[in-house]
Amino acid sequence: MKIAFVGKGGSGKTTLSSLFIRHLAALGAPVIAVDADINQHLGPALGLDEPEAAALPALGEHLPLIKEYLRGTNPRIASSETMIKTTPPGRGSRLLRVREDNPVYDACARPVELDGGAVRLMVTGPFTDADLGVACYHSKTGAVELCLNHLVDGRDEYVVVDMTAGSDSFASGMFTRFDVTFLVAEPTRKGVSVYRQYKEYARDFGVELKVVGNKVQGQDDIDFLRAEVGDDLLVTVGHSDWVRAMEKGRPPRFDLLDAADRDALRLLWTTVDTAHERRDRDRYTRQMVHFHLKNAQSWGNERTGADLAAQVDPDFVLGESVAAAV
Repeated sequence: MKIAFVGKGGSGKTTLSSLFIRHLAALGAPVIAVDADINQHLGPALGLDEPEAAALPALGEHLPLIKEYLRGTNPRIASSETMIKTTPPGRGSRLLRVREDNPVYDACARPVELDGGAVRLMVTGPFTDADLGVACYHSKTGAVELCLNHLVDGRDEYVVVDMTAGSDSFASGMFTRFDVTFLVAEPTRKGVSVYRQYKEYARDFGVELKVVGNKVQGQDDIDFLRAEVGDDLLVTVGHSDWVRAMEKGRPPRFDLLDAADRDALRLLWTTVDTAHERRDRDRYTRQMVHFHLKNAQSWGNERTGADLAAQVDPDFVLGESVAAAV
């Protein structure tokens, strides 16, 4: 299952995504955690110290390897140089699986030990001196989108992505790559403004959007969020001594997390689990192709010197069954 955490900067999306990752790890579930925000905070939220977090390999720095591996023997892709962030898989492409070992994970993922288990962590990487003034963050997150396009996951396998802040993720098709999107919102006008943008942009793409109210202090805050987001409000969380200790770099054992927060995480997990029955693999693949064709026409064909529409395999649908056959 693919899960995104989104929200405005400072809303607490990284904190809540890290708590959900810890919850899944404590259940013994296989998890790939992805920091798709160039403000790299997920590693420290999962307990890494600053030097460890800074040493994580950046996905963008291994893009040639990623492309060459995923291309496989797909006859529709002439070379890895013609692959762009939206290139969809087809027959002959190599697919990524949550539980396997492969060269992409070897190069780009690192294990993080948590209470009760370990997860694989992958990061986009921060801006470097060479990027300043000449690159945008999309050049970093493109590797994440390409991997998600080729990643097949089952019901009890989890890919949790801490997304870019605000509505920036709509600059690509990555916002359609998830079974459930949790939007973290504070009970303020600014907090719910990102929700309105997300709801508006995503309305035609079948995005399953659930709001997690954060930094809630009382019934008045809950009433405000309910009035603003309606039935999309899934759960609210407030102050946590456990989270405060985590933010100081001294998290207690995870089983000491406040009971209310444990209940909230279980509700998030149940929401994700039930979403599996609503998976529409045909729509998922169609949306992947839709954004690839838009990118090809807008800039991809000119940049690569190739007709990228020809990369689309019309008979290919991404799902567990095709992964089993590869």
